[in-house]
Amino acid sequence: MRCLLIGLAITASWLGLAIAKDEAAAKENRWEKTIQGFEELDRKAMPPKGGVLFVGSSSIRMWDLNKWLPKLETLNRGFGGSEVSDAVQFADRIILKHEPRAVAVYAGDNDLSRGKSPEQVRDDFKELVSLIHGKLPKTKIVYIAIKPSIKRWKLIDKVREANQMIVDIAKKNEQIVFIDIDKPMIGEDGLPRKELFIPDRLHLSDEGYELWSTLVRPHIVGNSN
Repeated sequence: MRCLLIGLAITASWLGLAIAKDEAAAKENRWEKTIQGFEELDRKAMPPKGGVLFVGSSSIRMWDLNKWLPKLETLNRGFGGSEVSDAVQFADRIILKHEPRAVAVYAGDNDLSRGKSPEQVRDDFKELVSLIHGKLPKTKIVYIAIKPSIKRWKLIDKVREANQMIVDIAKKNEQIVFIDIDKPMIGEDGLPRKELFIPDRLHLSDEGYELWSTLVRPHIVGNSN
């Protein structure tokens, strides 16, 4: 009986590893075409090093950086639906090779909506920081808080818990800046301001991007800290 139980445990362990590998492969394949698209853009015209790279989910992807942050050397590497862990996975291919002086990150929103815990978001962010600062120790990391949205309002407690964990990390590292977008996006009624969102109640309107750009700009201009 004991041998049988040991055998079952080993089999379960193997199955768990196989499933984890399959999930990782599926996740990599999900974004591979997008990442290859970024690499093709680089081959056609490699952006100059030392700029400000924006990475994260659709809130980054949909951000017209030339419109809202003109006169700054920016590079958009957002891909919709992504999580913090995706930025970690593809950091070598879309972040590190550009040697940016600053990396603006918006991710964590999708993570929580898919069932990840605030602790998982924190741990993934810590891994991203380790990757970036391991190769680019002088690069500033600007983390844009997970936004309070109308569509995902039921997650607000987890959103704020995750944000606070990132705040705690930033307090211990002068090369990390936390941008609080929560308070400015909340109206007098205590709910997200409707004018900051497009009709899907999740993504930002022009008013929303104007607000974000105003909050982020001071932290990415020149060498300000």
